[in-house]
Amino acid sequence: MIRTNNFRPWLMSTPGILVFAGLLIIPLILTATLSFSVFDHATGVKNEFTLEHYLTVLTDPYYHGIFWRTVWISALTAFICMLIGVPEAYILSRMRTPWRTIFLLILLAPLLVSVVVRSFGWSILLGPKSVVHDILHAIGVGSVKILYTETAVIIALVHVMLPFMVIPVWTSLQKLDPDVQNAALSLSASPLTTMRRIILPQITPGILSGTLIVFGLSASSFVIPGLLGGRRLKMVATIVYDEYLHELNWPLGATVALILLAVNLLIMVTYNRLLEGRYKKALG
Repeated sequence: MIRTNNFRPWLMSTPGILVFAGLLIIPLILTATLSFSVFDHATGVKNEFTLEHYLTVLTDPYYHGIFWRTVWISALTAFICMLIGVPEAYILSRMRTPWRTIFLLILLAPLLVSVVVRSFGWSILLGPKSVVHDILHAIGVGSVKILYTETAVIIALVHVMLPFMVIPVWTSLQKLDPDVQNAALSLSASPLTTMRRIILPQITPGILSGTLIVFGLSASSFVIPGLLGGRRLKMVATIVYDEYLHELNWPLGATVALILLAVNLLIMVTYNRLLEGRYKKALG
């Protein structure tokens, strides 16, 4: 009986483990194997081992610039989403029904529209003959090019990724006891102090989850940089696409994708430990 009880959790988890292995682990292993394969422009992929692709990506300033652009755009997108999403989630949590439900549906409504459609919409709004361009010209800013720049990519990414920040923070706020906040206010604590000492430390896990989700999705985004950044403003995902479908250099594309995964994991783990350390210190 003891052995049966010990194996029961594993038996119940078997379908999920198989799906996880089939959809994630096995493709990663195949991609890693492909990244060490030799590529010849005349004959294609060869079944030979090489480190050339990793040396190329790690030593070429061209790839360094693309990775740096991807990281800082993703980090800035996550930061802007945090600045907008945390107050928005707080306001949403203080609303009463039916307004809370209505505004929650408005917040989630963009997720029902394809990211391609939203990207084309932003390209129309930020184009040289758009309403935004006319407004900037009317207020005396002059002719400002927004489309096919980092600014356009960041604007669209914030619009797409904002719900992924609001929902985790809003979920954390639902777990708070409002009597704790009211008690702090009744003891002459200012609203700012209450927010800083009572609310923010308790919703730190939600902020952590939201920023990690936004950063990871932004770093691997392809459609928005491809449509709003143009062919000259490349990010890592567009480089992987070009290597796979244009250059047909699958090993190099697999190498770039794996290095992006490693960079994302390194940044996320470091950020997670730093923020969790402050969270435990604040609660302690």
